[in-house]
Amino acid sequence: MTKKETSSKGDILIVDDTLPNLRVLSTMLTEYGYEVRGVPNGKMALTVVQTAPPDLILLDINMPGLDGYEVCERLKADEKSHDIPVIFMSALDEVLDKVRAFAIGGIDYITKPFQIEEVLLRVKNHLALRNLQKQLQETNAMLLAKTAELEEKSAEFARRNEALEQELAALRRQSGQDK
Repeated sequence: MTKKETSSKGDILIVDDTLPNLRVLSTMLTEYGYEVRGVPNGKMALTVVQTAPPDLILLDINMPGLDGYEVCERLKADEKSHDIPVIFMSALDEVLDKVRAFAIGGIDYITKPFQIEEVLLRVKNHLALRNLQKQLQETNAMLLAKTAELEEKSAEFARRNEALEQELAALRRQSGQDK
């Protein structure tokens, strides 16, 4: 994949206590046009997300203090951040680790050491999916608003129709009396 193929740019938060991983990922994703912020622990990640939610989070599991699982659980429990896609990145490669990551709300799991091309493709695909999800939500909201507007207009037409029918009935009664 070349830099020009990255079509869906986004704001990415990287959470990893291993600074070389943080630097490599930040540099690589920035070169491909993504806005990247990096933090070395879970507590800082939660603060950053509350202040300025990213479009996607790359989250390490083994970190001091709050581990990645706990960070993800807190993100998914919060109305402000529950829709943010979380991709776990970890040296843990047991099936149970991956299952737990998905069970608490992760959308993907990349095993370390990571391959740059794999990370780029997964980030690109999940941001594209997130953008489509946002577009769908916006379209649904617009359709709901239009539906409410049409229902309101329909009710107004029904009221006007009823009033016209009453006027017509009154005119018929009046014209029947005149004969």
